[in-house]
Amino acid sequence: MFAAVLATALSVTAVAMQTTWILGEDADTKKNPLTIDAKTLATGKSIFKDKCERCHGPGGLGDGPDSDPDAAPDMDLTNAKRAARNPDGVVYYKVLNGRKKPKMPAFKDELTEEQIWAVVAHVQNLRKK
Repeated sequence: MFAAVLATALSVTAVAMQTTWILGEDADTKKNPLTIDAKTLATGKSIFKDKCERCHGPGGLGDGPDSDPDAAPDMDLTNAKRAARNPDGVVYYKVLNGRKKPKMPAFKDELTEEQIWAVVAHVQNLRKK
């Protein structure tokens, strides 16, 4: 009986976690280890185009063909007002782990750590324009 209750509680917790971001304890302080130069930004832009653009749109405005209209403000990566809440480490973990709702695929099994950091550099650069 206890095992069944525990299994149900763990299942409910797992589902609940899928709707929130799974961030590392160091998310607020984790810094991009890559040198942010033209090559890194070009790599990040290329990966973004392949993996992120269909939802976030080419300019990161959240206007891609697969975007979620109900989550449009969250999908706009250019909003400078959100920059303080999304330092490098937070963006890194969001790309790494994703979440179920609003939808954001996890890329931990598709991209290397270096590729994720290149995407982080590109995304952070979008806010500066």
